[in-house]
Amino acid sequence: MPKVIVIGAGVIGSAIAFELAKIGFDVGVIDKAAGAGQGSTSASSAVIRFNYSTYDSVALAWEAFHCWKNWKEHLGVSLSSYTKLHDVGVIMLDAPVISTERTVALFQQAGVPHEVWSEADLEQKANYLDSGKYWPPKPVTSEEFYEAANQKLGAIFTPNGGYVDDPQLAAENLASAAKVNGVTFRFKSEIAAILREGGRVRGVELTNGEKLYADVVVNAAGPWSGKINELAGVAQDFTIEVKPMRQEVHQVDTPLELLPGPIVGDVDLGIYLRATPNGALLVGGTEPECDPLEWVADPESANMVRTAERFEAQVTRAARRLPALQIPNAPLGIVGIYDVASDWTPIYDQSNLAGFFLAIGTSGNQFKNAPTVGQLMATLISEVMAGRDHDMDPVKFQGSHTKNEINIGAFSRKRPYNSENTHSVMG
Repeated sequence: MPKVIVIGAGVIGSAIAFELAKIGFDVGVIDKAAGAGQGSTSASSAVIRFNYSTYDSVALAWEAFHCWKNWKEHLGVSLSSYTKLHDVGVIMLDAPVISTERTVALFQQAGVPHEVWSEADLEQKANYLDSGKYWPPKPVTSEEFYEAANQKLGAIFTPNGGYVDDPQLAAENLASAAKVNGVTFRFKSEIAAILREGGRVRGVELTNGEKLYADVVVNAAGPWSGKINELAGVAQDFTIEVKPMRQEVHQVDTPLELLPGPIVGDVDLGIYLRATPNGALLVGGTEPECDPLEWVADPESANMVRTAERFEAQVTRAARRLPALQIPNAPLGIVGIYDVASDWTPIYDQSNLAGFFLAIGTSGNQFKNAPTVGQLMATLISEVMAGRDHDMDPVKFQGSHTKNEINIGAFSRKRPYNSENTHSVMG
């Protein structure tokens, strides 16, 4: 079997390494951090939900849910501690950019259990929420933000979905399982060059001058993926741009009625809400048009300290939707840097450099899919290395839990721009 180097030991890179090793590849992982999952993965809200705008994305999320649901069995190894899925369900509030009819059709096609809630259903089943329609999201500093709602919202509810309680531990679990299957990890190591010869990748060179040779290199470097692509001399044929973006997630005390309530996706106001088992509420943004996106030129120089402005915007919106919420005086939360694809759909693909593969542009919404992304990429790499032209004849992957077939070509670097996506971490 070919030798593989995976660049990045986040939840995606660790999952890919794990699955490649299971089918016999000789795999090594390189990461600049001190351990698995210490980059973007550690800042993830780890939300598990299925609301996407294409069948293949819905099917991918639904298959991955079953991996999380059966996490110990998925890993197949004995570990001292495991992360846990809290299967509390998801309420996705109505918004003009979310088509209920289309979502229901996709859920039916993929087999995702769901309910369509009317305005009355939402008020009865989630009476802790203000059901007012405030679209479009507005700056919290504007007078328009505080105008009363004259219409009410319904929702789509999935009884399955929720969150994984420790995203970094999830990556560590995958890395540990990968090690049991023979994968080696090199931390505190940075890539200086991608080695190429005769139109093929030949390995990597580290900043200390050491050269590591391989038949396959996988770019799963998160916010640094663009830099790795530059070193490899690829991206000329991409139709989808990938670049890093800064985002904040804030933490406040949870109203008791929300424990252990469902995830709330609130594109109407521009936020999402996630309770935790220890009585906290995580509040993230869905990148509403009224808020400037924080693109980052260099992930190394990004401000990793939460800001009062972003805290006020997100938590004030949360208080609008959750009247019982008490807003604290000082910001509490985390900052993450995501590698965002221009249409917020990831790239899982080969490249125009033979042997160089891509698992990038995860846009803050792909944590949930990591277990199946590992399987999907292992299938893709196996097929391409055996001679298949994935660009002309896209590889298909069938989930072992749902039996749904996923066209990996839907995540091509050369795909048409997906204008129907919500363009946010909510996918």
